[in-house]
Amino acid sequence: MTTSVAVVGSTGKLGSQLCQLIEESEDFTLAAQLRSTSDLSEILSADIVADVSLPSISKSVIEYAVTNGKNILVGTSGWSSERIATLEPLFAAHPEVGVLFVPNFSLGSTVAAHVAAILATHFDSVEVVETHGVTKVDSPSGTAVATAEKIATVRAGDVLAPHAEQRARGELIEGVPVHSLRMAGILAKQDVVFGGVGETVTVSHLTTSNQSYAAGLMASLRKTVGLSGVLVGLDKVLDL
Repeated sequence: MTTSVAVVGSTGKLGSQLCQLIEESEDFTLAAQLRSTSDLSEILSADIVADVSLPSISKSVIEYAVTNGKNILVGTSGWSSERIATLEPLFAAHPEVGVLFVPNFSLGSTVAAHVAAILATHFDSVEVVETHGVTKVDSPSGTAVATAEKIATVRAGDVLAPHAEQRARGELIEGVPVHSLRMAGILAKQDVVFGGVGETVTVSHLTTSNQSYAAGLMASLRKTVGLSGVLVGLDKVLDL
């Protein structure tokens, strides 16, 4: 028995890849392919929903899916823990519905962020530099935000970030300076730089192909089926 999926944002790079993966899989079928401007009622024909749309409409997609009892995988960028918290009343009203937020579907990126959180317990100075192509509309990236939040959790908010009020020092995410680059010639790259007495350590991850997202996309879809409640991060899917 297969699970049918409605993909919102199906014409984007990630959405197109997800649709292809679903069509090639043995346990999923593609019920609907929605653009960001499509009528959301189209998702009602599916068992679950995958939202890989735009930050500006993602909230309405989640609200519609949850209200209509549809489990949803959210891969749209921009969902910080603070923004997710604004939807807590919605989730509380529908505890039986599963919502999985995944800021990055790359296995390597997820493991790198996990390693960064471990290193953060040993270094006072931590900064994140993330680079994406010129077509990425949001900054900092959802991956960088999630990484900074992980670091802040283990650092208890005591990251050393001097002169943080200066614009050139980047945006503070939970006390961690995050710097965003947008330029041609690159898909995605993130460096988490740690500084200590007489040394630095950098955890670096480079994405060279969208194919790196395939395993994470399918693992996340499978986790969404039968999920209840809210889960955040591919690391939870992988049980890191």
